[in-house]
Amino acid sequence: MLDYRADSPRILIDFLSYHETIKAHSQKTVDEYYLDLRNFFRYMKQVRNIQLRDKELDEIDIRDVDIDFIRSITLTDVYGYLAYLSRDRILHHNSRNSERGLTASSRARKIATLRSFFNYLTNKVHLLSENPIKDIDSPKLNKTLPKYLTLGESIQLLDAVDGNNKERDYCILTLFLNCGLRISELIGINLNDIQDDALRIFGKGGKVRIVYLNEACQDALRRYLAVRRPVSGRDANALFLSTRNQRISRSNVHALVKKYLSSAGLDSTQYSSHKLRHTAATLMLQNGVDVKAVQEVLGHEHLNTTEIYTHIDNESLRIAAQANPLSHVKPSASKKEKKTQ
Repeated sequence: MLDYRADSPRILIDFLSYHETIKAHSQKTVDEYYLDLRNFFRYMKQVRNIQLRDKELDEIDIRDVDIDFIRSITLTDVYGYLAYLSRDRILHHNSRNSERGLTASSRARKIATLRSFFNYLTNKVHLLSENPIKDIDSPKLNKTLPKYLTLGESIQLLDAVDGNNKERDYCILTLFLNCGLRISELIGINLNDIQDDALRIFGKGGKVRIVYLNEACQDALRRYLAVRRPVSGRDANALFLSTRNQRISRSNVHALVKKYLSSAGLDSTQYSSHKLRHTAATLMLQNGVDVKAVQEVLGHEHLNTTEIYTHIDNESLRIAAQANPLSHVKPSASKKEKKTQ
């Protein structure tokens, strides 16, 4: 967790506090906003002050940034910043041989941060009479379809589970594949979140949703709880425990998923715990679950986030292709072929 209060101007602290308290965004999201805006302010100070040109960007103090400084920022300034990100921004600061230039998706995220900041100043605290970047364009992103396991590969993965923690690991994989949980949601589950055939999930931004457990999930939970060690202390209520009797960590879960992918003969470099979430969504949609229901299960705020899965293997699109009246038309025999017949 970053302490943004130490080196931030008041206006940035207020913006970050708004997202942390009022908007209830996760600490990770708030930290990303802080890093993005700190970098932007450092860049703006450097290009405007010739005395700062010889300084490393990370050395520039932004505590003196105030509303007058921000009022002077134009859309042209922001496009200049994006050009810097595209061409000159170092990707890995701790590497001597780092490449330069951020990807389109990274630049798009930074634009989203700036949009949020200027919207806040214009519409929430009314420190700006007009938003200077309201018409900003985002980089064009190449849409990629999420990778997922087929039904057969999913069964292979479950069949590969073995070892001292097989009940726990099988239960984790089963919840991933059936409920489409995020890894942060899975490791955060407590014993009192299990309510008969339902599971209470604390999702992004502190939002709570209920996920219903099918027969496979209920059976996997019963088998795991029968062997789960009782523990005391801070993690006594944690559902999934490590071998040290602590709440299982993100890295532990990533490692066990990779291990069983390899054991199942699947490419562990292509898949991850998040790909199991993609798998759950895809299998539900392929088997007739309504996209709105899948949205609720996954905890997506916007439907268009869920709809990407409808493009992966949509049987209705196959049916539509076959229904075209030209679908069975083949080339007629050429004149030369007819003579030889």
